[in-house]
Amino acid sequence: MGDLAKIFKAYDIRGVVPDELDPATAEAAGAAFVRVTGADAIVTAHDMRESSVPLAEAFARGATSQGADVIEAGLGSTDMLYYASGSLDLPGAMFTASHNPARYNGLKLCRAGARPVGRDTGLGEIREMIENGVPAYDGEPGTVTRRDILKGYADHLKTLVDLSSIRPLKVVVDAGNGMGGHTVPSVFEGLPIDLVPMYFELDGTFPNHEANPIEPENLRDLQAKVRETGADIGLAFDGDADRCFVVDERGEIVSPSAITALVATRELAKHPGSSIVHNLITSKAVPEIIAEYGGTPVRTRVGHSFIKQTMAETGAVFGGEHSAHFYFRDFWFADSGMLAAMHVLAALGQQDGPLSDLLGEYTRYAASGEINSEVDDQAAAAAKVRDAFAARPGVEVDELDGLTVRDDAAGWWFNLRPSNTEPLLRLNAEAGDEDTMAAIRDEVLALVREK
Repeated sequence: MGDLAKIFKAYDIRGVVPDELDPATAEAAGAAFVRVTGADAIVTAHDMRESSVPLAEAFARGATSQGADVIEAGLGSTDMLYYASGSLDLPGAMFTASHNPARYNGLKLCRAGARPVGRDTGLGEIREMIENGVPAYDGEPGTVTRRDILKGYADHLKTLVDLSSIRPLKVVVDAGNGMGGHTVPSVFEGLPIDLVPMYFELDGTFPNHEANPIEPENLRDLQAKVRETGADIGLAFDGDADRCFVVDERGEIVSPSAITALVATRELAKHPGSSIVHNLITSKAVPEIIAEYGGTPVRTRVGHSFIKQTMAETGAVFGGEHSAHFYFRDFWFADSGMLAAMHVLAALGQQDGPLSDLLGEYTRYAASGEINSEVDDQAAAAAKVRDAFAARPGVEVDELDGLTVRDDAAGWWFNLRPSNTEPLLRLNAEAGDEDTMAAIRDEVLALVREK
């Protein structure tokens, strides 16, 4: 068993297999998960990585050793596992390392109803129990059964977003050899969609490119295919298909903030006056548009546990992150890249114009994108930036999540956040025009990177 401190993250368990994460650790995690949740039964699913099946089987051994029954859904996306947890009202475990390279694997856990398990909501207890030795169970072991969840998942999504009456659309999908190649055909079946599949072969070695669409180089093949085929839209999923990035008909990458704003307007049309949650690095356009459409914007920290907690507290109908995680009250407050993609397809297919025109309303500012800087002392570097800006007239500073500095009169803001796992500071900057954004971006980076 490896160093648990290295693999237990803020929201999941993740590490290199087998050096850091091995079947023995997975088995202990299964036993501890049952103890912590008090579950009589759980449901599991796994991605296409070679190590996923052995880890899932080991986890099931641990869970059944504590008397819990295990329903194995087999191959699936993370949002399919959330569907299973929500519809069956059971705790769930998903085996995936999402967008990480092939040598990694991991475990995302949730309580019944897809409620998140993070460091402060059970993950810490699980780690402590493994370290101290999971108590033996005095009773009959549980059973393992297989159940096909895919059709139910696809049918359920179609009840949330109706695509049956949209105009015909040509849609290129880059699954990155990940789980989108398994789920997209079932979800799109019977719809007026001319699907152009890319890299649908399930292959955890990722032979074509990393299944991490937040990196622009991993979208180049999709952009080229959209232009080549004259498609209406391109969609790219990460390895476990819980995130979705969008490319318009010109092959241009669409900001996830624009998708957040678009989906927010659609949800507000169904649920007028509702709250919509957005994290603090989404575009300033997002809260503006939410308010313009009669909703209440709610700002929160970055990270799915904060988004889900805030959505539950406020009853928000929808939540969006700039990392392309999109959360839905009607989907047990869980995130689903597929459901977000369906909203975009519905909006596009219910009017005649191209996607770039449709999204024009939602793209108002110049943004830097996330820029990473390696630093020896994150706190000292951030303090240097704070000192440089805090005393300037008209500047406001808050530290909800890292350092956010804004000047509303000048029309710019930036956020500087430390990575939880690496010696990095992450910068996001935005302004009303490209020159102003670039000036603020470059000034902050010069301070951060100054030796």
